[in-house]
Amino acid sequence: MIQNPVLTGFNPDPSVIRVADDFYMAVSTFEWFPGVAIYHSRDLANWRLLTYPLNRISQLDLRGDPSSGGVWAPALSYRDGVFYLLYTDVKARRGTFKDLHNYLVTSTNIEGPWSDPVYLHARGFDPFLYHDDDGRKWVANMRWDYRPGRSKFAGIELQEYSSTEGKLIGPVDLITFGSPIGVTEGPQLLKRDGWYYLLLAEGGTGYNHAATLARSRHLHGPYEYDPQSPLMTAVGDPAHPLQKAGHGSLVETQNGEWYMAHICARPLEGRRLSPLGREIAVQRMEWTEEGWLKIAGGGKLPALEAPAPALPVHPWPASPEKDDFDANKLGIEFQTLRIPADAGWLSLSERPGYLRLRGQESLASWNRQSLVARRLRHFRAEAETCLEFEPDNFNQGAGLVCYSDESDYFYLRVGYDEELGRHARVVTCKSGAYEELEGVVLNESESRCYLMAAFDHDRLQFRLSTDGSAWTDIGPALDAGQLSDDYEGKLGFAGTMIGLCVQDLSGTKKHADFDYFSYRSV
Repeated sequence: MIQNPVLTGFNPDPSVIRVADDFYMAVSTFEWFPGVAIYHSRDLANWRLLTYPLNRISQLDLRGDPSSGGVWAPALSYRDGVFYLLYTDVKARRGTFKDLHNYLVTSTNIEGPWSDPVYLHARGFDPFLYHDDDGRKWVANMRWDYRPGRSKFAGIELQEYSSTEGKLIGPVDLITFGSPIGVTEGPQLLKRDGWYYLLLAEGGTGYNHAATLARSRHLHGPYEYDPQSPLMTAVGDPAHPLQKAGHGSLVETQNGEWYMAHICARPLEGRRLSPLGREIAVQRMEWTEEGWLKIAGGGKLPALEAPAPALPVHPWPASPEKDDFDANKLGIEFQTLRIPADAGWLSLSERPGYLRLRGQESLASWNRQSLVARRLRHFRAEAETCLEFEPDNFNQGAGLVCYSDESDYFYLRVGYDEELGRHARVVTCKSGAYEELEGVVLNESESRCYLMAAFDHDRLQFRLSTDGSAWTDIGPALDAGQLSDDYEGKLGFAGTMIGLCVQDLSGTKKHADFDYFSYRSV
């Protein structure tokens, strides 16, 4: 059986393909760099993080991008020995207007290098590249309409892409306005038995989310919707463990079995908050005699357990819990916030066996933060590090942060002030309201301090140690639900990241050294 979700922690907007015996799935990464995470599987049940294709500023410049902007809904495809990846870089996302830049990159190897991008357009988001049987290629995307009195989600449009010219050509056609569910986005096209099928994400990415299916004998429509629509949704069953189900991507196995990867979220018990963010589940699908899809076993709800394909089981080695920073580059689980991990602020060689970070801007910045982080993947987990840092003024700080965005985070920070000298304290930011809790003095002889964040569902407790074995709680138990992307009506899209960070608001780039980082499920 496939145990869902197959990708835990925030990994939304799947785009899954098969190339021979390998399955690849691309997911959104928003403001985190490098951009687009690609996972690899051979059985659809076990996945490993393989690569990030957008690893150069020439492909993706996230500086100034808003939180939950950046990379939206990548679309992965393969044809004639070439991998294609489409993505949106969102430069503005709140209010009436959205600044949406869509690109295409290619590679003959899934692990790269990937090309510099071809610019497509800025009319909407969620671009998808369809390769038709006649060799022509088409880009489908949702259309954004900012005008008052109109639906902002204004339907799905289609335009031809010329590989030889490296640009979109010909007219732009609106092929569907979507189903009555509305908020139509995330188009995925496939062809089967003479039908063009259009898989859509509808209802918004929250608790009204759904996947719908339409079909037409002609690529440009008109499209008819499955009379049993939606194909999948958790609407109407708020107690179901997998909520926010929708935004799917279909793939066929070597044996003709069909599966759909899709978004889901696991709320905290008794609360409609998901600090792990939107995750990925995989469902077995079946074609009906009428030529429509349904979830194997029937119903609309995503299953916690789905029948696995008739393929050899292929688990991957478990990722090590501890990174001692002995390698010459960051481990693949780590990403940085908006900017590449360049030598101007990050080094793994200046002090071998340590991650050295030089302080830059504050945790409120959309530009140059010194922050290295990885996903929170479990409701019960512990993250730990050992820090050496000698601040000499109140503008300098370093430590362990549990981060949703610049408005909501919890931070165990080592800093300095005139009253306590060098000290540790918990800093919180709740819906933009910044607060510093009572601090603990660190003795001059305690040059090393150990920091821990312990998650237990909706409870987060920071802990402090001077020897790495005897731990003391520091600060109160905190509400981990605050790190959810929809906390108090926040319209975010990412999940919780746990990171190592340094700030130097005096501009001197004071450095901090981290001896290791460990993450373990409890």
